Amino acid sequence: MTRTAAPVHPHPSVAGAWEGLVTAALLGTARRTPPGCPPGPEAPVALLDAAAVETVRRRAGLRPARAAEPPRPAPTDPRPPLPPAAARRLVMLLADRPGTAGGRRGTAPDLMELLPQWLAAANARGYAPPPKALPALLDAARGRTDLRPAALEFAGPRAMWLARFNPDWRFALRSTPGGGAALPHLDDTDRILQLWQEGLFAERVGLLAALRSRDPAAARDLLTTTWATERAEDRLMFLDSLRTGLAPDDEPFLEQALADRSRNVRATAAELLSALPGSALAARMAVRAGACVAVDRTRDLPTLVVEAPHECDAAMERDGVVATAPAGRGERSWWFGQLVEAAPLGTWPRRLGGRTPEEIVALPVADDWQGELHAAWCRAAVRQRNAEWSRALLGEPSAPEAGGPGAVSLAERAKLLGTLSDSERAEWVAGFIAAHGLSEAFQLLGVCAVPWAAPLGRAVVDALNIARDAGSYPWSFSGVMGLAERCLDPSEANRLDGLLAVPDEQEDASPGAGGYWSEAFQRLVTTLRLRAAMLEELEAPSPATAHTPVV
Repeated sequence: MTRTAAPVHPHPSVAGAWEGLVTAALLGTARRTPPGCPPGPEAPVALLDAAAVETVRRRAGLRPARAAEPPRPAPTDPRPPLPPAAARRLVMLLADRPGTAGGRRGTAPDLMELLPQWLAAANARGYAPPPKALPALLDAARGRTDLRPAALEFAGPRAMWLARFNPDWRFALRSTPGGGAALPHLDDTDRILQLWQEGLFAERVGLLAALRSRDPAAARDLLTTTWATERAEDRLMFLDSLRTGLAPDDEPFLEQALADRSRNVRATAAELLSALPGSALAARMAVRAGACVAVDRTRDLPTLVVEAPHECDAAMERDGVVATAPAGRGERSWWFGQLVEAAPLGTWPRRLGGRTPEEIVALPVADDWQGELHAAWCRAAVRQRNAEWSRALLGEPSAPEAGGPGAVSLAERAKLLGTLSDSERAEWVAGFIAAHGLSEAFQLLGVCAVPWAAPLGRAVVDALNIARDAGSYPWSFSGVMGLAERCLDPSEANRLDGLLAVPDEQEDASPGAGGYWSEAFQRLVTTLRLRAAMLEELEAPSPATAHTPVV
């Protein structure tokens, strides 16, 4: 027997209302009768019939529209493809997601933490990603801002093309100078001028940065053409680009910027000028700072005495000295610190009897001014990239004060280390760890070149081994252990095999500490060997070159 649906009589104001049909479907025909249909067991069929009729009516009411223009094909990527093993490794790294559950990590490597290193190695070798990996690569970069520069460089032009079709990936267009658009050739002066005058802000920033890295004078001249009409926040960003290739030729432009109506622009111009020891501003600051510090030879030992400025005049403000001190800071010490920070470090040997930086730093300072004076010298050494003064302020890594008389904080020591060569930096931090252990070394390790030099790697492993043997609380060293997984030279893996066994627990040791240490060292060794395998895979010939005949 065939069931016959109840007749439907759609009415423009009732049965034709799509919203009424949707409401009846959501609530159920037992609670809401479809418009134009009597209640009863046939109501569900009537609802479907009415929906079919209304669907046809809605579609028939659409006006024809012009077909959308199909997207242009993705641009070609001229770089060679990844070797097959490296491509498979990339898929594995991108598929890994950090676990949501707490507790111990086990011995498995943290693949997401290895992705930045893999990307850096792939970029150094100039490989292109597999097209199918681009969505996962963009998703990974979306979730981690620290990953974006390397990920977008590796993703290349096809990822920029793809990002235009997904709002979740629009960050890639904002993060890339020019929003993924190609910058003009740096010899095409007409096109450069047009882009500078008419381009979007991101395009102009990218253009200025690219031009500055190749021809600093041309970039500065381009900036001067529109400087007077730029917004204050844009002037600040553009001025910051002059840090690349900063030279005495930039001084006239920066001197003009000292009169800018924006305080932030004036401060940045003053900072850049103070980084030029031969600039007029540096000479003015040298006179001001030199008048505040002298050697008192009437004491048993030569002693530095400080007479901080009693006012901040208009000339000082024009040269970048901020008049208003932060809350809780004395005005005179605030002004004094700024003067010393901006004065060329070459001022002090001439001013203080021809002494070397080491001898100057070793002098006692009267009236509790030592901390303020040495902290200002630290900032000056970092700003002027002066390795000689950085060494003097750091002192010997084994010094009892753990960093020298001028380094008043770990952050300042880390900045001073940044002015030294990679090898010297690693050697100093290794000495620091040998003398003071790992409790304060985490921030210092972060400024060392990767992979760690052999002396530094040995110092870290030895300190971890000492902490284990001493029964130390193991979770206190999880941060350093994580750094070691990413930064130790992979060749160190074989030297760590002796640390994999579970040690006998001492009576005063943390419960379960031995098992944790063994597990952590196993994960370290596994990660190092995985990193070595990753590098080997990237060194293998890619498909494009594997069968290229040798000429």
